[in-house]
Amino acid sequence: MNIIFKLPYNATVPPDAFFVLGGSINREIYVAQLAKQNPQTPIIISQGSKEPCILLIFQRSQAPIDQVWLENCANSTFGNLFFSLPILERWQVRKVTVITSKTHLPRAKLISYVLLGSHGISVDLALAPEKGVPGNKESRLKTGLDVTRSIFWAVLSQGIQPSCSKLYRLEDIDLSAWKVKGFACENQGKLKY
Repeated sequence: MNIIFKLPYNATVPPDAFFVLGGSINREIYVAQLAKQNPQTPIIISQGSKEPCILLIFQRSQAPIDQVWLENCANSTFGNLFFSLPILERWQVRKVTVITSKTHLPRAKLISYVLLGSHGISVDLALAPEKGVPGNKESRLKTGLDVTRSIFWAVLSQGIQPSCSKLYRLEDIDLSAWKVKGFACENQGKLKY
């Protein structure tokens, strides 16, 4: 089906996946609640908190973890979508809920619409509540550069698929090994470990 026809149709279906843009532990707390309500919906958390922190959030929420994937290759909003788009396509996602925060919304919205839309994937946006200092600071220059890169990549990605060598299932995270190594979670998560 042509993208021109696919995108409007896909906008009418329920989301097939949740996609969390890293930058705040509050987004991971938010998606854990969504996972409880939608246990069969796959989740990608792109460059989020440390793996054991995410695992503890899901355990505290009693949310299922077997459909949760952690992508740790990205280092920007553009990178989040760059590395996760091939995963969403492999999952045959038609519509995705992108989870971000109010302070990050303009860039996240534009880049998601350009990159995911260029592959026929419709986008819903969900805002996780922010507390304290946001993890993302928006600037018009950075947003403009990321949107420009996204437009170029929207064309190139029709034939090129990047891969991420740092893709993990949340259920494979070894909490006891992390405890030996040591780790710290954001205070906002209020996690006990």
